[in-house]
This record gives sequence, structure tokens and C-alpha cells, in this order.
Amino acid sequence: PPAFLDELRARTPLPQLIGRKARLIRNGRQWKGCCPFHNEKTPSFYVYDDHFHCFGCGAHGDAISFLMRAEGASFPEAVERLAAEAGMEVPKPSPEARAREQRARDLHGVLAAAEAAFRRRLHLPEGRAALDYLRRRGLSDETIARFGLGWSGEGRGALAAELKAEGISPEQLAEAGLVRPREDGPGFVDLFFNRVIFPIRDRRGRVISFGGRILGDGHPKYVNGPETALFRKRQSLYGLDLAREAAFRGATLVAVEGYMDVIALHQAGFGGAVAPLGTALTAEQLQVLWQVSAEPVLCFDGDAAGARAAARAAELALPLLAPERSLKIATLPGGEDPDTLIAKGGPRTFQAVLDTARPLSAALYDLLAEGQPATTPEQRARLRNRLEAAARAIPDKALAAEYRRALLDRFFASARRP
Repeated sequence: PPAFLDELRARTPLPQLIGRKARLIRNGRQWKGCCPFHNEKTPSFYVYDDHFHCFGCGAHGDAISFLMRAEGASFPEAVERLAAEAGMEVPKPSPEARAREQRARDLHGVLAAAEAAFRRRLHLPEGRAALDYLRRRGLSDETIARFGLGWSGEGRGALAAELKAEGISPEQLAEAGLVRPREDGPGFVDLFFNRVIFPIRDRRGRVISFGGRILGDGHPKYVNGPETALFRKRQSLYGLDLAREAAFRGATLVAVEGYMDVIALHQAGFGGAVAPLGTALTAEQLQVLWQVSAEPVLCFDGDAAGARAAARAAELALPLLAPERSLKIATLPGGEDPDTLIAKGGPRTFQAVLDTARPLSAALYDLLAEGQPATTPEQRARLRNRLEAAARAIPDKALAAEYRRALLDRFFASARRP
């Protein structure tokens, strides 16, 4: 309950809590030190009685969010630990809430059993073609194991038969999004067949669904599991569990397009890579990114489709911007994705892409201009209206004014060029 959380925060001495992870020095009424969430030599991390803020990386929060960021604790885990230290007892959940928690635990168990079955099949003779495919894509056996990659099998009822021995019913598999009702009669069929399997995990590393890539010809090439009590596609990011830990150790959080891009980047040392699940980035996913990093990088293809995707992402982000959070935009060379780029040139080629990523404030003008000329009064008026509308979409008035100034400075500078 909110009242309990308010009292818990009031009873938790934040400087002492954070002082376990960072050396703090009193600076007037607050404390100051080097940020525990990124590498810095000049202290820019400030701790107040009720919150902390880093002026270097933008990390911000209270005692609960500090434990979640610093130690990877879930919200309930952080609350339990702080309550124990404060001598408080966490209120017991209602019977309805307990029933929901038990149902979620049961579904996690079903999905974990399915993951183990898929992983076993990859290393059986029936999975040889899938394993060879992953190795041809340049993945090491260590990377394959780290991401829990597997093989669905070719049949349409093998998973239910295998997991029946573990006491898992077809109805439980259906609730977990692993099977669907037959169209030609009673019973269920596997949702995933003849596909390489990619487990999708929550931020704590628990499997919440799967994605599958077909081997050979066939459509769709990729499928994801359906929405379930655990899986919300619009809120989920592939690779988030690993990227979250890496970002807290200083890695750049970067959103790319697909499963294989994420895996190839992690293998190449870019541990902060994540991807949306087959759709354009959503507002919910942006909020998830900002919970991990104050300025994540969005990486787009260098073609016209990539420019349109970047413009859509910018439009989505503007109403969500605040002084403590923003974005960077990175553009890949034409015809390349992170997977192929690294395969051709190694990690340095993708590092060059990250090094040239531009803050949203700098990239926005080009995204709005769309590469079109603005030489006549009518063309320039249309562009200026777009620029001013973009700035007005930002809710923070001071930040909106700064964006307007930056965009119009560039607009008027373009008019002065010969």
C-alpha cells in the first residue's frame, strides 16, 4: 500500500544505504560522491534525504529504486529487504493477490520446463540442422548456452507429450502460450514447430515466452508467443535481463532490431543490446529503457525505412522527454545490420556506429526535414511549423524551450548558407 511505502522510505536513511556502495562526502545539506552506476572521476552523484540524482548519467530515484538498480533486486525483493532493516512487516497480500502470484509461479515453472526441453532437443540428432544454422551464423556454443537457444522439433504434439511426464497438462501449456487448440478437432497442437527457439525473459531472467525462427523457407520467418498473464509484447525487450546488468556496469544500452542482432552484439562485447519483439518500439518499451539508462541509444538502418522508423521513434519519445532522460540516435551503414556488420568488420565497426550516435536534439532536425529541400518560403514555413510542433510536444516547459531554440537556430543557420 502507498502509505506503507511512504513510511518505509521515511524510515530508510538513504545516505547510509547508498554509502555501502559508494564513498560519500557531506556537501552542505546533502551528500556527494562518484556515481556507482557509471565510471567517473569527478563526483556528480548527489544524495538527499529522500532521493538521489546523478548529473552525469541521469540516474535518479529513492531507496527502493536504488536497491533495484544497484543489486538487481525486483521491487518486492527491495521492499522486503528494506522493511527487514527498518523493523517493519510487509502487509500480507489479499487472497486474490496470492492466487495471482501462485498462478504466475506455476506458469514460470511450465515455461522453464519447456525451455529445458527445447534446449535438450537442440543437442539431439533431430536438432543438428538448427545447431549447424546457429554455428554458421557465427555463434559460439557458450553464447548458444548463455541465451538458452533451442530447437522446437518438427512435430505438432511433441512438447505436450514430453512434458506430460512432468505433470504438465495441455491446458497449462495453452495458458503459457505454448500450444493452441486444433482447428480440425479436439486437443492442442504446438505453436512452435520446425523452428529455432529463442527464450524471452523478464528483467529478472525468468522465461515469460518464446520466439521462433523457421529453418528453410516458410512464412512467417519469426513468430512470438501470444499475450499471456506473464508476457506483454509491448512492454518486453529481448535481452533485457543481461543488458540491464551490463548497463549497470557501464555498458551502453542500445536498442536494435532483432534477436540475432542482440545475440551477435553480446558475443562481440556489447552487453547492453536489447530489441523489441518484432514490432516498432513502443512507449512502454521506452519507459523500460529509461528505467535502466538515462540516455539509451536507438540504432536504425541507414536506408529510407530506417529513417522513417527513427522519425516514428522520435515522435513517440518527445511527449515522454524530461530533463533527466533523453535518447541518442545511431544509424547503421546502408544495407547492414549489427549482425552482418560485426561479421564483416569485427566489434570496432559497431563501436564506430555507437561513437557517432547523436543526441535526439541534434538528430531531430534531420528527421523532421526528411531530406527534402526547404528553399521556397512555403517549404520553409512547413518545415518551421514541424520544428515548432515537435518542441511543443515536450511537456517540460524549460526543455521544450531549449529544443525550440536548438531547432530554430539550425533552421535559421540553414537559410544563411550560400
